[in-house]
Amino acid sequence: QVQLVESGGGLVQAGGSVRLSCAASGNTFNIVVMGWYRQAPGKQRELVASDSTDGYTNYGDSVKGRFTIARDVKNTVYLVMNNLRPEDTAVYYCNANGTAYNTNYRAWRGFNAWGQGTLVTVSS
Repeated sequence: QVQLVESGGGLVQAGGSVRLSCAASGNTFNIVVMGWYRQAPGKQRELVASDSTDGYTNYGDSVKGRFTIARDVKNTVYLVMNNLRPEDTAVYYCNANGTAYNTNYRAWRGFNAWGQGTLVTVSS
């Protein structure tokens, strides 16, 4: 089983910056895509940014040019958020999917894991 632990977030003024981190841990696994989603009160969860092992990155339209996603070789993904706006206020969730070796089944199986979420509040 793959676990995701997030850090960062908090309260920031509009125009400021925040960096989120998410570290994946577990037994034998291979991550294909890591990314960030967010959910504002009363709204659906939406993609913020994602990074795949083939080097492809994808950003939500509202964050292009302001947010940057990066991943290191230790399966930690970062989200640097610049020029924050009040509408960026949301709970940010880390997501990872790939394959993991299941010792019960003695086979590789796909997984899709979520972090617990971290709140980012942008004041105007």
